[in-house]
Amino acid sequence: MSEKIFFYEPWDENGYLCNLSPYTVFFDGLLWPTSEHCYQAQKHRDPAYREKVRSASTCQEAIALGRDENSPSYRHDDWMDVRVSLMYDIVYAKFSQHEDIRKMLLDTGDAEIAEHTQNDHFWGDGMDGSGENHLGKVLMEVRSALRAREEA
Repeated sequence: MSEKIFFYEPWDENGYLCNLSPYTVFFDGLLWPTSEHCYQAQKHRDPAYREKVRSASTCQEAIALGRDENSPSYRHDDWMDVRVSLMYDIVYAKFSQHEDIRKMLLDTGDAEIAEHTQNDHFWGDGMDGSGENHLGKVLMEVRSALRAREEA
């Protein structure tokens, strides 16, 4: 893997990789406006609160609601243990449900994918490679799974 593909904002060159990009996701029996809405809602156990996140008019509003750790429905007990696997499931759903971006993801070949930001060292690369880049890793795992599915 020598080539690197960076993304961050939905309007950037590779913005389709971003969770804020305008692609709906059918997940857990509901249609979500974006994968970010869906991910943020998963931080909460209460279906009514999840619906509030799903109905948020912008990703920024969904993020603010999702990050509300003072909400009684926030998953304090297991969130850190399940967040990466939930992200995988949501990102897989997004790319498996939209042929155009599935093809774009597969066309990245074996390039390393990185969320290029210093704002989030867990999901992003820290701009200098110091971040853990879990979102990039999830995208590469989804790419491998989609490739295997197509080859089967």
